[in-house]
Amino acid sequence: MNKKPEQRIFNLSEIKIEQREEGKPPAIIGHAAVFNEQTEIWWFKEEIMPGAFKNALKKSDTRALFNHDPNWILGRNKAGTLKLKEDDNGLAVEIMPPETQLVKDMVLTPMERGDLSQMSFAFTVKEEQWTEKKDEMPIRSIVEVDELFDVSVVTYPAYPTTDAKLRSAKEVYDEHLKEVAKRESDTKEEQEKQDAIKRKQIEKDLQLKDLQIKVKQ
Repeated sequence: MNKKPEQRIFNLSEIKIEQREEGKPPAIIGHAAVFNEQTEIWWFKEEIMPGAFKNALKKSDTRALFNHDPNWILGRNKAGTLKLKEDDNGLAVEIMPPETQLVKDMVLTPMERGDLSQMSFAFTVKEEQWTEKKDEMPIRSIVEVDELFDVSVVTYPAYPTTDAKLRSAKEVYDEHLKEVAKRESDTKEEQEKQDAIKRKQIEKDLQLKDLQIKVKQ
């Protein structure tokens, strides 16, 4: 299974700035990922299955970042400033950003204006499934996320045009094709073994039958 970190970008249509009690900074709330929604990624489509984040949320030390930059930390789940959970729609996010003028100027205000409208998350995959249909793009279904490194408000969706990411995705698919070929080869080899055993059994039965006929004669 592919253990290289991957990134996925989603529109922030469900992300908003929520004003809190007077004297408290606003929070960023919404969904960082949506279940059962296919996204076209270069040469294949991808969807995230319900429950994909369940185990990762129990063990991952996840940060909320700006542009995946660790110098721009907006929250952290272990500090209680980032809350993540799965609901019926997807991965629900609640970020309590630090009360700094820099964060307000560079993140919160641009989000309120609509200048920042996408979110990305960095992860590795533990379990995936591929569906292939003739004359259609392959579909990669992410069944289980292994590690969820960060959720990040981003300026640009970098992964579709990054050669390294494209190569990484291609490697994932090539791995899948190799696994399919190996299963088919193993199945064929096993079938041939079973056929050989059957032939030997038939030969033994015929030899035994001939022997019984000779004895009777």
